[in-house]
Amino acid sequence: MRAARRPELRLPALEAFEGGGLEPDGDYDGLEFAGTDLAGQDGAGARFMDCALRGCPLDETRLPRARLLDSVLDGVRGVGTDLAGATLRDVELSEARLGGTQLHGAALERVRIRGGKIDFLNLRAAALKDVVFEGCVLVEPDFGGARLERVEFVDCTLKGVDLSGATLKDVDLRRAASLEIARGVDRLSGAVISPTQLLDLAPVLAGELGIAVEG
Repeated sequence: MRAARRPELRLPALEAFEGGGLEPDGDYDGLEFAGTDLAGQDGAGARFMDCALRGCPLDETRLPRARLLDSVLDGVRGVGTDLAGATLRDVELSEARLGGTQLHGAALERVRIRGGKIDFLNLRAAALKDVVFEGCVLVEPDFGGARLERVEFVDCTLKGVDLSGATLKDVDLRRAASLEIARGVDRLSGAVISPTQLLDLAPVLAGELGIAVEG
């Protein structure tokens, strides 16, 4: 079991973002978005390099195919944020409050998601490599068809996870605070779980294998 590599972030001195809003294919370098209301804005294909987004509303913000590189997102919140097909590399997301975030088809590498709560996270067909979920709550995250390599869940609460069609390699679930798999328990090959988690998952595994358990 190979451990995930954490992002190594050393942000330079940042300048305050003073623009009127995001632009499709915009280029944002060395900027700090402090409480900037980005709700409903369109930044499709935009590039964020060495940026910090702190306390920004992201309701219905469109960022498909965006690239977030060497950046920090702290305390962002919103429903329906669209990051489909985006690239996140060397990114830290902390204390987020998000719902229905679209990351299907996205590529995440050296990403740390710490604290907060994310409901209905869509990571279908995404590629996750060296990703750490730490101390967060994930409600019904969808990893359907995704590829997970060197992914760790540390002190996380995982509710209603969907692993249908997912491919796992060096995925460490042992330190998850709570693990509830709704679909795709047969895709756990390539993951490591604790003995306690195995007992908790026994009814689901028995059902998947067609085993009748009777007293």
